[in-house]
Amino acid sequence: MPASGSPATPPTSGSPSTVRWSGLTHAGKIRPNNEDSFLALTFDGHDLRYLGKTGQASLAGSDYVFAVSDGMGGAKSGEFASRIAVDRITRLLPQGFRLSANGLASGFSDILEELFSAIHRDLLRLDQSYEECAGMGATLTLGWVTPEWTYFGHIGDSRMYYLPVEGGLTQLTHDHSHVGWLRRSGKLNEREVRTHPGRNALQQALGAGHQFVEPHIGAVGHRPGDRFVICSDGLVDGLWDRRIEEIIRTPPAQRAGQSPAQQLVEEAVESAGRDNTTAMVIEITPGGS
Repeated sequence: MPASGSPATPPTSGSPSTVRWSGLTHAGKIRPNNEDSFLALTFDGHDLRYLGKTGQASLAGSDYVFAVSDGMGGAKSGEFASRIAVDRITRLLPQGFRLSANGLASGFSDILEELFSAIHRDLLRLDQSYEECAGMGATLTLGWVTPEWTYFGHIGDSRMYYLPVEGGLTQLTHDHSHVGWLRRSGKLNEREVRTHPGRNALQQALGAGHQFVEPHIGAVGHRPGDRFVICSDGLVDGLWDRRIEEIIRTPPAQRAGQSPAQQLVEEAVESAGRDNTTAMVIEITPGGS
């Protein structure tokens, strides 16, 4: 279950950590509408609450979910698809708080798989029922932050990166494309992926006429100082991986006062801006900070 290269077990500490987050989406320079959506919410055994674009809170009594979805389809169905993807999260995840409270890690995979399957069924049903929804689909990348673990579920070519406190950057999620497989297999480097003519051809997405989906699910045992970035492919189009890490770890002086997500999105749009661009940045901080 733990992601490759992550701590096998998270260290225990005297006081619960806190989570700090920021999110931003931008239509980019070319597209007239924004088909990206993002979500931040918190839940416990009783209530669920949507969160703002930025904030900070204790991990002592609640779990937190952060997600990015990139819609696809004709007219405005892409916008609709990404909103459905993030809205459906609120139906299934609260029941998983009991697993978090009891430390039942094995149950998270089942809940996330059911969540992705339910969204997939919803989008296929709309595709088959309404002409304007034909071909509608979405990517979805989700991080579920509990007191000691961050679980993730993913399908498509949005991404989740892990930036451990000691340095470095790891792409946790697999791009569900042939080009993504070529990169993971060592047959293409990052530069070649960015210019490959088939880079946007997805082998898996929610809806979009795909019969079956197999979401990528994993976990990281987090520690104070660890960070995560969830983003749509528009951000990757504008920023190299190393630049994402540079902005997060050493924010540019000219962007002082901006949230981490705003720093990433605005620089990506300035650099490229060919696509809708969305980022969420999540940081685990010591309790009471």
